[in-house]
Amino acid sequence: MLNLGFLASRNGSAMRAIISAIESGDLQARPLIAVSNNRKAAALEFAAAHGVATAVIPTQADPVAADEMLAQALENAGVELVVLSGYLRRLGPRTLARYQNRILNIHPGLLPEFGGEGMYGRKVHEAVIGAGAGASGATIHLVDEIYDHGPIVDRRTVPVHAGDTPESLEARVTAMEPGFFIDTLRRIAAGDLELPS
Repeated sequence: MLNLGFLASRNGSAMRAIISAIESGDLQARPLIAVSNNRKAAALEFAAAHGVATAVIPTQADPVAADEMLAQALENAGVELVVLSGYLRRLGPRTLARYQNRILNIHPGLLPEFGGEGMYGRKVHEAVIGAGAGASGATIHLVDEIYDHGPIVDRRTVPVHAGDTPESLEARVTAMEPGFFIDTLRRIAAGDLELPS
């Protein structure tokens, strides 16, 4: 059984899909806490409505203290695996050390080709179209101190069609991401996909 914690800054789309999969019995996991740096994040309301504990930890005023608080909040909740769901802040050293190789992020492009600082959201799809790539997709990777840099856990591709725009490609990748994340967590829970120790 996976003991999950979620970090989200806005809507928390991946978190919503994962919690729904848990509730329907499609994923054997426990959603223990949702943390946001933004007290107005819609993700918090969703989590609370589904019986998941929530916490708000602002990061801008004192990033060092926020890092300590985040690591402690996750640990106190019993979290073993952290899922980033549109968390728009770089994680600090305490959280990264406490959850080394246990923080998962989904990137809306194929890594390492279309990642790095500044490569997020529609910018990724613009870069894919601009490069004339025949395929795009999403990458689930482990998080370290460098954007989009940690070890790749899995990648799933979608075709880039002639006439695709960044918007149409984004829609195709976005539609695929929740199921991909749930499948990956299911494989981790079943022991079919091992994370580095």
